[in-house]
Amino acid sequence: MKLTVCGATGGTGQEVVRQALEAGHEVTAVVRDPARLPGDLAGARVVTADVTDPRSLRPAIEGRDAVLSGLGARSRGQAKAGVAAPVTRGILAAMAGCGVRRLVVVSAAPLGVSPPGEPFLDRRILTPLVRAVLSPVYDDLRAMERAIAESDTDWTVLRPPRLLNGPVTGRYRLAVGAGVRAGRTIARADLAHAMLAVLDDPATIKRTVGIAY
Repeated sequence: MKLTVCGATGGTGQEVVRQALEAGHEVTAVVRDPARLPGDLAGARVVTADVTDPRSLRPAIEGRDAVLSGLGARSRGQAKAGVAAPVTRGILAAMAGCGVRRLVVVSAAPLGVSPPGEPFLDRRILTPLVRAVLSPVYDDLRAMERAIAESDTDWTVLRPPRLLNGPVTGRYRLAVGAGVRAGRTIARADLAHAMLAVLDDPATIKRTVGIAY
C-alpha cells in the first residue's frame, strides 16, 4: 500500500514508518524537521509540511491509499494540549481535496466508557484521576474525534492507555467499539503494529478501537 504517516518523528510515528517499510509498503513520512527522522527510516519519502495547512499537506497525501497519524499532545499545558484537533482538521481537509478516504489515528483510552467487568480500581479511581489531571488533553482529543466522526473518511480511531517504549510483540488485545478490560499499558511499537493491522479490517471502519495488553 501507499501510506502517508503524519507525525513521523514522534515515538509512535517512527514505529509506524519502520514497520510499514519492513512490511513492504511505500511510505511518505510527513515531518516538520527532517533531521529528527532516524537514519534507519531513510527508505521513506520525506515531505516537510505544516500539518494544520491542507495545501501544505496535499503533496504528501495525493495518490495515497491511506493516512496514519500518531500526532497528539505532548503535555497537559493548554498550548501544547490543543494540538490534535487542529492537526487532524488539516489532515481531513487535505484528504478530502485529494480523494483519499482511509484514515487511522491515535486517541486515548480514557475517552471511552469503562468496559464491562472493569476492576473497581480502574473504573472508580485510576481513570477518573487521569481524566481530571489531563483534562485539557482529553478535551482536545474529544474535539479531534468529533471532527473525524463528522468527516467523509473511512476512519478508525485507536484508543490506547499509557504508552511505553519497548519492542513489538503482536500480543495485545483489541476491542472494537469498546475499551479493553483492565488495560493499563501498551508499547508504542505494538500500537503502531495495530495501526497497520486495522488498515485492511473492514470491521474497524468508522469505529473506535480499544487496545492494551
